[in-house]
Amino acid sequence: MSILRRGSTFHLRRRVPQRYRGVEPRSTVWISLHTDSETLARAKAERAWGQMVEAWEARLAGDTGDAEARHAAALELARVRGFRYLDVGVVAKLPVADVLERVEAVPAPAGRPDPFEAAALLGTVPEPRVTVARALELYWGLAREKTFGKSADQLRRWENPRRKAVRNFIAVVGNRDLGGLTRDDMLDFRQHWLDRIEAGEVTANSANKDLIHLGDVLKTVNSMKRLGLSLPLGELSFREGEARTRPPFSVDWITTRLLAPGALDGLNDQARGLLLGMVNTGYRPSEGAGLTAATIRLDCDVPHIAIEPDGRQLKSRYARRVIPLAGVSLQAFRAFPEGFPRYRDSATLSATVNKFLRANGLLETPSHSLYSLRHAFEDRMLAAGIDDRIRRDLFGHRLDRERYGKGASLAHLADLVQRIAL
Repeated sequence: MSILRRGSTFHLRRRVPQRYRGVEPRSTVWISLHTDSETLARAKAERAWGQMVEAWEARLAGDTGDAEARHAAALELARVRGFRYLDVGVVAKLPVADVLERVEAVPAPAGRPDPFEAAALLGTVPEPRVTVARALELYWGLAREKTFGKSADQLRRWENPRRKAVRNFIAVVGNRDLGGLTRDDMLDFRQHWLDRIEAGEVTANSANKDLIHLGDVLKTVNSMKRLGLSLPLGELSFREGEARTRPPFSVDWITTRLLAPGALDGLNDQARGLLLGMVNTGYRPSEGAGLTAATIRLDCDVPHIAIEPDGRQLKSRYARRVIPLAGVSLQAFRAFPEGFPRYRDSATLSATVNKFLRANGLLETPSHSLYSLRHAFEDRMLAAGIDDRIRRDLFGHRLDRERYGKGASLAHLADLVQRIAL
C-alpha cells in the first residue's frame, strides 16, 4: 500500500487483488483520501481501502443471474457508496443536486462509468420477482422470531401447516408471482375449499386455517421485504359453526373405569404415567410430556411440577405456573421423577392414549379423549368452589381482570388440590 501525493491531495495506490479482477478492470487503483495532510491521509487509508473492498464484494455478489442476489448487491453497493438504494422512479423525483451527487459518485475508470455502480446508485436494478413458493422459502428467515424457544416437535408442528397451505394454493392456482396475484386467484382458492366443505371432506375451521397460514406467509414477506404490494387477501374466511369442545370425564368414570385395577396395563408405562399425572393436575398433554427432572420437584415440603419454557415454547405467558401433586398424579411422578423422554419431543402421546382408550372401551362417549381429563379437573375445581383466580392460575389461563398480588401460596394450592384429588 502506498500513500502518494497527486497535486495537493494524497491518494492511496494499491494493486487490485486477483479475486476482484472480474469486476474491476484496473490492475491498480488510486483512491483519493481528500486531504493534503499526510498524517490524516495515513489514518484514513485503511478505511478507504475497506470501503473499496466492500464495493467489490457487492459487485461480485451482483455479478449473477440471480435476481434477488443482484438486487441485494445493488442495495449493499449503494450503502457502501453512502446512499440509500432508491428505485429509478424515486431517484428521478429527487432534487437536481441530489441526483447529480449520485451521478458524480459513480466510478468512471478510463472515462467510462461502471454500469453496475450506475445501476445501484440510480436505481435501475430490476426488483426481483417473488413467487408464492419463493415467499415460503423467504418466510422461514423473516419469521424466525416466532420460533424462538420452540422444541423440535413444536417447530415441526408450526412449519407443517404453512407448508401445506402454500402447497395447496400452488396446486389450485399455480406458483404465481406475488405482484401478479389477483382477486380472482384468491376467490378460485376459496372456491376450492368451499367445494370440499360442501362435500363434507373438511370443516370450515380447517379451510380457514389454511387461508390464515397462507395469508401469514404472503403478508410477512410483503412487509419484511418491503415489496409494497396490495395483496388481495381480504374477506376470504368461512363462517364457522359452534366450536366443538371435549366433554369432561365424570368422577365416577375416572374412579371406576380409568383407575380400575389393571385398566391401563396395556398402555406403555410412560403414556400411562402421563395420563395418571394429568388426572389431578389438568396439564395439557404437551406440558406433561415436556417435564424434566428439573421441573418435577418431589423432594420438598410440597411436591409439585413447574410448567416452564424448558427447551420448548409455552402456549402463552399465562401457561407458566406450578401445580401441586396429589393422589394418583403424585404416585405417577414418583415412578417417573425424571419425566417422560419417550414423548418429550414427540407429538404421538394423545394419539397413542386415545387409540388405547377407544380400543379398550375406556372412553365415556365417542366425543371423549385424553384431553377430557383436563376438563374434568376444571369441573372438579368448580364443584369444590375453588376461586376463579386460583382455577385460572392452576390451569394456565388468562385472568379477565388485572392480576393483583402473588396469588395463592403453593401450600394453599396443595390443600385445595388435595380436597379434589382422585
